[in-house]
Amino acid sequence: MKSTHHCAQLTKADIGQTVTLAGWVDTIRDQGGIVFVDLRDRKGVTQIKLEASSNPALAKDIAHLKPESVIAISGQVAQRPEGTVNAALPTGEVEVEAAALSIFNISETPPFPLDDAGGDKVNEDMRLTYRYLDLRRPKMRNNLRVRHKTAKAIRDYFDAEEFIEVETPALFKSTPEGAREYLVPSRIWPGQFYALSQSPQQFKQILMVAGVERYFQIARCFRDEDLRADRQMEFTQVDVEASFIDREDVYRLFEGMLKKVWKDVLDYDVQTPFLRMPFVDAMNRFGVDKPDMRFALELVDFSDTFKNSSFKVFQATVANGGSVKAINAKGLADITQGELKSLEDTAKLLGAKGLAFIKVEGGEWKSPIVKFFTNDEKAELTKRLAIEDGDIVFFAAAEWERACAILGRIRLDAAQLLVKRGKLTIRHDDWKFLWVVDFPLMTYDEEQKRYVATHHPFTAPVPEDIQYLDTDPKRVRGQHYDLVLNGMELGGGSIRIHQPALQKKVFEEVLQIPRDVVESRFGYMLKAFTYGAPPHGGIAFGLDRLCALLCGTTSIRDVIAFPKTQKGQCLMTQSPSPVTAKQLKDLHIQTVMPVEE
Repeated sequence: MKSTHHCAQLTKADIGQTVTLAGWVDTIRDQGGIVFVDLRDRKGVTQIKLEASSNPALAKDIAHLKPESVIAISGQVAQRPEGTVNAALPTGEVEVEAAALSIFNISETPPFPLDDAGGDKVNEDMRLTYRYLDLRRPKMRNNLRVRHKTAKAIRDYFDAEEFIEVETPALFKSTPEGAREYLVPSRIWPGQFYALSQSPQQFKQILMVAGVERYFQIARCFRDEDLRADRQMEFTQVDVEASFIDREDVYRLFEGMLKKVWKDVLDYDVQTPFLRMPFVDAMNRFGVDKPDMRFALELVDFSDTFKNSSFKVFQATVANGGSVKAINAKGLADITQGELKSLEDTAKLLGAKGLAFIKVEGGEWKSPIVKFFTNDEKAELTKRLAIEDGDIVFFAAAEWERACAILGRIRLDAAQLLVKRGKLTIRHDDWKFLWVVDFPLMTYDEEQKRYVATHHPFTAPVPEDIQYLDTDPKRVRGQHYDLVLNGMELGGGSIRIHQPALQKKVFEEVLQIPRDVVESRFGYMLKAFTYGAPPHGGIAFGLDRLCALLCGTTSIRDVIAFPKTQKGQCLMTQSPSPVTAKQLKDLHIQTVMPVEE
């Protein structure tokens, strides 16, 4: 029986028509000889009326019906009786009076409810084990639709901008100086390996040399890293590169893309241009390079205020080149001891020795450190933090970046405590887009005793900073940009180095990568650049994170059809799993199990 309509299609205009519908039994209601079935497909639900007394041929089949069974029905569309209309459904004014019923499959009782309310209460491991059932839930079906519409909007946008979608290889050359890679042994070349591509970075730059000029790809990428709510070992990137562009072109292009995505998917008009903020300002004000701009609670620097303080912890930190920063969590003076202990534990995990604070209650400043503060220091705190009764001020004293990171995390946790008390509102659909720019090109690695690329070694320096590459690499800013939305990094990119001499200098002189290693890993790329490489740049967006934000979920596992757990397992297929001795022999591999201590 082929369907004539889907299950969200029939309306009063179809009354009297004979139709055929197919799908899953959502609910069954037996009302004394008349059975009502809500029939569901991926589009929606239609009510079916099955009356055995007037159609004895249906009686036997009706007795076998169970929820989630797969059926098809044929019958006539009728108006629902007065008082039974369901205004919440597009089909809520009609029902189908079934004359024929075909049962394709009888379902066992599902291990958990397949409605959103019940399914959301189920342990995630259970949902992932039965992912094919979890995906039947309305919320999960909607998430897949949002992902589809997002990908379509992106493809339509870049096609209109005259970009060409080009697929690049998943099997790539290992470049172990970055994040951990997944290695793939070669059967044909014993002892040699491919790596699963972490991104198409080098391929897309080669495409610019090839004259493609405007490339994009919705690319599958792989990274062997610790998993969490916004990370998966295999993920999807919206990867873009273009020739003869500068940073302003990039901002315009991708603001336009996101404007189209939000309009097509949510019917929301995103305001452009987006706010821009230098990396240093983001760290100083919010303690992180991906700030959530939906609420204030900004960090304030008090290094000058406490450089001569009698509180030795603050004074010594400033004397040693560090920073003293503070944040006023307004209205949180009623914090409990347990909550305060949790914040302190978080600060310690980030390298703090403790979490200094001042509570203001009943006009009194309460804290073990207040006795060390002069009236001038207290006045400066009051003025710059707008301290009032009911507030609590947190401090961090450490080297600049660590002090920022400690209070940046405290800022987020304090905001959630204020939300919990109803003193702060943070809406998931309050869209605050932000470009973070002017990152440092290099970071000094104390362990390796050398500079490493802050993002990747192909990022071009800001032209006026190239003069400092030899004398003060930390001073050099990169032409890098991150796009941040509501505290989540959506994507990042840069204008690339396109001159072979400068790229070689960065590799060998600044990053101190041995010449033979440069030749082994990047020789083909440097060679390509000698044949006329245009100025170029690009960006990569995380499609999974983008869709998670559009769907209002905090976990990208909710917008990936078949994700891995935080332990990197697929519970549905029970992978990873052992392989046979013959498979290992064919690949010239022996496995060594770790020794238990």
